[in-house]
Amino acid sequence: MARVRPMLEGVPETLLWTLYNRAYEAGQPYPVIDDPMALQLMADLDYPFEERFGRPNAFHSQAQGLRSRCFDLAVQGYLRGHPQATVVALGDGLETGFWRVDNGRLDWLSVELPQVAALRRTLLPASDRLRTLSRSVTDLSWLDEIEDPAGRGVAVTTQGLLMYLDPADVRRILAACAERLPGGMLVLDSMARWLAKGTVAGTSKVGSMTIPPMRWAMNPGERRKLRTAHPNITEVHALGLPRGRGAMGELIRLQNLTPGLRTLTPAMTLLRFGT
Repeated sequence: MARVRPMLEGVPETLLWTLYNRAYEAGQPYPVIDDPMALQLMADLDYPFEERFGRPNAFHSQAQGLRSRCFDLAVQGYLRGHPQATVVALGDGLETGFWRVDNGRLDWLSVELPQVAALRRTLLPASDRLRTLSRSVTDLSWLDEIEDPAGRGVAVTTQGLLMYLDPADVRRILAACAERLPGGMLVLDSMARWLAKGTVAGTSKVGSMTIPPMRWAMNPGERRKLRTAHPNITEVHALGLPRGRGAMGELIRLQNLTPGLRTLTPAMTLLRFGT
């Protein structure tokens, strides 16, 4: 297959940065995430990763691998009680979560903007249990695509997505999921307010890429406010990162435990919906 040149800018381009970091970590001895498909994606893409983002950073790469692994573990935990659940990945980018957590029984729905959905269809292998929907996540009609007549359960993931939306849209998505997915769960990550402020000002960069404005932000201590989005949100709790590798993994662990430093990286939160 000829290498594919992704024509992405703004928020969609950030998926290439997360892929770059995840693939670098996946290529390390004893990686924190088993993701050989990320390495294959790097080989299949015609894109100047190092020129655009700089040389791989060991801290960011392992932290990205641990973030993806955190989402995987949350989904796998839900699948233990709901092995035939539907997993809905909002803003999936070039994540390979379906293949990392697949138990042979789940169904997977990725909801992506058209240009990213086209990339997924071109680069990732097809499966009769995987669908990719070309649609903005703010168009809540994607909820109509979820078929769960037997109450098998639904797990929603929103990795690297909600911070780029308007606060009203974030609240609307959470409320709609709580209303329409009883017994389900949702996992999100969020950035601290001080970091998001820099992106809105246009002063935050990764290499030569200006990070798009993060319009929704939440400090870790504000998690409890998420319950106010809908009465059916019955549980909100923090997810800790899995243990990392070596001295860098220990540094990431301490950073996530230290007040004043934990806001340097995204905070992960799990919501459960009542029945």
